[in-house]
Amino acid sequence: MSANHLRSAVAILGALTLLAAGCHTSHVVNSSPLSYPAAATTNTVDTYHGTQVADPYRWLEDENGEGTRAWVEAENAVTFRYLESLPEREPLRRRLTELYRYDRYGVPSRYGGRYFFTRVRGLENQTVLLTADSLEAEPVVLLDPNRLSTDGTVALKSYVPNDAGTRVVCALSVAGSDWEEWRVRDVATGQDTGDVLQWVKFSSCAWARDGSGFFYSRYDAPPESAKLSKVNEYQKLYFHRLGKPQSDDTLVYERKDHPKWGFAGETTEDGRYLVITVSEGTDTRNRVFYRDLSKPESPVVELLRDFDASYNFIGNDGSVFYFLSDLDAPRSRILAIDVTQPERSRWREVVPQSDATLTSAGYVGGRFIAVYLRNAYSEVKFFGTDGKYQKTLELPGIGTVSGFTGRQDSKETFFAYTSFTTPTRLYRYDFATGSSTLWKQPDVPFRPEDYETRQVWFTSKDGTRVPMFITGRRDLAPGKAHPALLYAYGGFNISITPSFSPANLLWMEQGGLYCVPNLRGGGEFGEEWHQAGTKLRKQNVFDDFIGAAEWLVKERRTTPRQLAIAGGSNGGLLVGAAMTQRPELFGAALPAVGVMDMLRFHLFTIGWAWVSDYGSSADPEQFRALFAYSPYHNLKPGTCYPATLVTTGDHDDRVVPAHSFKFAARLQAVQSCSNPVLIRIETRAGHGAGKPTSKIIEESSDRISPIASQPVVE
Repeated sequence: MSANHLRSAVAILGALTLLAAGCHTSHVVNSSPLSYPAAATTNTVDTYHGTQVADPYRWLEDENGEGTRAWVEAENAVTFRYLESLPEREPLRRRLTELYRYDRYGVPSRYGGRYFFTRVRGLENQTVLLTADSLEAEPVVLLDPNRLSTDGTVALKSYVPNDAGTRVVCALSVAGSDWEEWRVRDVATGQDTGDVLQWVKFSSCAWARDGSGFFYSRYDAPPESAKLSKVNEYQKLYFHRLGKPQSDDTLVYERKDHPKWGFAGETTEDGRYLVITVSEGTDTRNRVFYRDLSKPESPVVELLRDFDASYNFIGNDGSVFYFLSDLDAPRSRILAIDVTQPERSRWREVVPQSDATLTSAGYVGGRFIAVYLRNAYSEVKFFGTDGKYQKTLELPGIGTVSGFTGRQDSKETFFAYTSFTTPTRLYRYDFATGSSTLWKQPDVPFRPEDYETRQVWFTSKDGTRVPMFITGRRDLAPGKAHPALLYAYGGFNISITPSFSPANLLWMEQGGLYCVPNLRGGGEFGEEWHQAGTKLRKQNVFDDFIGAAEWLVKERRTTPRQLAIAGGSNGGLLVGAAMTQRPELFGAALPAVGVMDMLRFHLFTIGWAWVSDYGSSADPEQFRALFAYSPYHNLKPGTCYPATLVTTGDHDDRVVPAHSFKFAARLQAVQSCSNPVLIRIETRAGHGAGKPTSKIIEESSDRISPIASQPVVE
């Protein structure tokens, strides 16, 4: 659950967090209770610091086990039989298909006089990589993953051209797995060069200045039978020389004494330095090392090794490195460090901390472009390299921007803008004129002016004020309760900001409110806000979420019977914790790919990396906090839980599906009323990134239709 991948996962999960039109009851009763597949229980008991904890569904952790496969098949049979019987399912799917029928472009970048960008045309399953000589020219397809599989499950996860724009590294993923296969494509011929790299995960790509090869990170090959569940440790940094087999790659850096360290290499624009960002799980703090590439066999120098703050490399002027850092600045600032005089007393503050949160910065066009969050929506400012403020970029409204890549001598840059009611627009910014021009604007069949977004503030349990976006149709009757979908995340310093989703639009078309609170644990208000929702303070996140629900009910925006909650990954944990703590407050729950067993999450794939946010059951005090809210362990017999649809993917190697399997099996066993408890297990799908458009439409429709069909029980 690294920050970079999570940013990608969250964007896609937003399209999956959809509830039924007309979620009518807090306890939606199915007229004929479902018959769930038998799930055997065992007497498995673990002892944590003197406390015995039962784990009766441990056997579901074996994804290759015969019993697990049979249970998955039986659960899917019940779920899809139920879904197929609903008359709402097909009309909803048809309308969502209409809303997805538009072209979606990625932010362009320029290398060697050529432009590179991505496009999804209409209902294409996967993103296509394009290149063009100019912005006006007809683009040429460089790589089309839709041609690489019959079911649309091979995805282009990322691409990195070399400086000359003659070759591109393309990272491909199959069936949503975090494992990537890297190939190199020749731009002139449109063919692969034959370079193939495997067992790459959570890696950057940094080309050498001369284009001879690139730096990347990978793990040792896991056993085939455990490639989706084995713990990922001992990442290594390599250099791959073009034309050579992967077995000949040069090992650049490893740390056998630190199995949990991860390495991201980046070459400076002048080609002189390799900057190595050293991370430890998802902890926002990191180390920074470097190597002088101008000197053969030069050693790796440990520049920042105290692990005392986050240091994100922005660029350099010779030996002066610029970093975005939260050192002594929880809302972040820009620092300059001369590697020839690295003493802390010689560090220079370039752009100081402000009252907004500095989330990213680029050194482009001879200046720093700083992207801030002010009350969870974007603000962009330009600064000179001397730190002097130049201007604030005018934006279309309350939304989210991204992009601003390029070289230090670039004459242009590009950025994307989106909001809850604005499909992503792409703009070109001209440094000479200081103006922005629209480059691409999607044509989606709806009227944005019929919708509005407002930001409100509510008070959480401990008195903390928390903001929340509420979006819906302008013609909704004031003072009347409406169906509401409450979506949030609250973790890993990830900020949930305004973005467009056809699935959420479908929900709002039918009169629903889409509500997004910015919970503690996220990064919206800096590192202090993040830390306030971690480890022993994680309950603050759930209290904030519950506080948002209580505010919506108190202000008569909705009622418990009309309120649904949704979230994915860490947000799935959020939904699981909220529904177990306050089951009467919600009408429906939609936990997607959630972390549900908080005592064992660290034992699978990259789960150990989340200890920086969650803590670990190996620690006595942290165990007590985890055990107190772990969704799987806090399901109580004799409780009426909301109607629930759990979703996961059988190839999820980020949050292994066993979390969802165990939670669903126990929830079905303890449910005391007729509210349905279903689990939808997508085959050939992972954590969310790279999911084909067809699967997104199917799953989103299936998340709507079961609740829409329920009768009102007064």
